[in-house]
Amino acid sequence: MASFFASGRVADLVLLVLGAEALLLLAWRWRRGGGLAPSALAGLVLPGVALVLALRAALVGAAWPWVAAALLAALAAHLFDLALRLRR
Repeated sequence: MASFFASGRVADLVLLVLGAEALLLLAWRWRRGGGLAPSALAGLVLPGVALVLALRAALVGAAWPWVAAALLAALAAHLFDLALRLRR
């Protein structure tokens, strides 16, 4: 189990689950005609994806600028989500 975490594969698994969740929510919208708009879904998913990428970079020992870049991307995605929510 330790190698599963140290190799960053745990982050890959989380990214796979996030991607599957996004696809399921888009399929729900397509089939039912309701649900989250794609922009709202992006606002929900993208910050998590960026945080998981930062986790993966840290777990595999990437240089600190990669971790910082992923965290900055998470902040930008979060601010995008807030802007979408405040406009409604």
